[in-house]
Amino acid sequence: MRRVLRFFLWGFIVVVALGVGLGALFGYFVYSPAPDLPRLSGTLSKGTITVGGMTRTYRTYVPRGLAKGAPLVVVMHGAGENGAQMRIETGYGFERLADEHGFAVVYPNAYNGYWDVCTIAEDVSANGLNIDDVGFLTGMVDKLIAEIGVDPGRVFAAGSSRGGFMAFRLALEAPSRFRAVAAVSANVPSPENFKCKPAGQGTPSVMIMNGTDDPLVPFDGGSVSLFGLFYRLGKVRSSRESGQYFADLNNIASTPETNETQVAEGVHVQQVLWRNDSKVEVELIATYGGGHGIPQPYRRHPRILGPSPKEPNGPEVIWAFFERQR
Repeated sequence: MRRVLRFFLWGFIVVVALGVGLGALFGYFVYSPAPDLPRLSGTLSKGTITVGGMTRTYRTYVPRGLAKGAPLVVVMHGAGENGAQMRIETGYGFERLADEHGFAVVYPNAYNGYWDVCTIAEDVSANGLNIDDVGFLTGMVDKLIAEIGVDPGRVFAAGSSRGGFMAFRLALEAPSRFRAVAAVSANVPSPENFKCKPAGQGTPSVMIMNGTDDPLVPFDGGSVSLFGLFYRLGKVRSSRESGQYFADLNNIASTPETNETQVAEGVHVQQVLWRNDSKVEVELIATYGGGHGIPQPYRRHPRILGPSPKEPNGPEVIWAFFERQR
């Protein structure tokens, strides 16, 4: 009897030890400390709008004393997340910049956490709800133009991961509403995985910001997935091909300009810029040594998403791109 009890006792100890070890390993790769909330001048408010019979929600940050005719930046979260989490993921970077440069920020929430993007794989509209995310986001912008008095000619959209894929959709299907978009950790879907229909009038200026060591969205193109097991979004083009795709849509035939900058030990940034005499630019910011997510100095991304360099400051680079689009 004692032997049996000893056997079960040791078995229990082994199971507990394995559980603790796996838990620690899981925490090591998934845990990400929250950034400190900075001192901000403005207010954060909740808003709703009904589109297609559905009530959609968002949060808006307006700096204190924001002037009429200020710009508006729409910031879109990744898969399975929401706007509140996006504020944390960016280290409140866009709100810091809003206080400094005088613009409003809005964080929309996707239905059940998933934007309906241009990929055929993982098509969230296939559930029969026919969620109109383009209608939601353009309607939300129109509502904020009326309520806050932001400049309808200086509306921008930025997104990370699936939010970045949604930024592509806005550039293609709502080019007259957005002056420029920025997609982080996203590439244009391959032709066989592409369902969006470009409006046929070119697109706004587009920035693509990707890390070369992204374990989810391959920098050089291929299948989007995490370790080949989770979040399969189908095949995408490479980051360079994605930039070329938008350059071609905007009839930018000139050879792109290329510059490289060392930003930290083991990390350098390559800037590839397509432009001509038109008002449209296409820019690729390739972070060599960067992983999945917006790089910034305020928060480390979960290790499972690859390296998390503190430079470049993603929100700052994105805003600089937006600001020069006049």
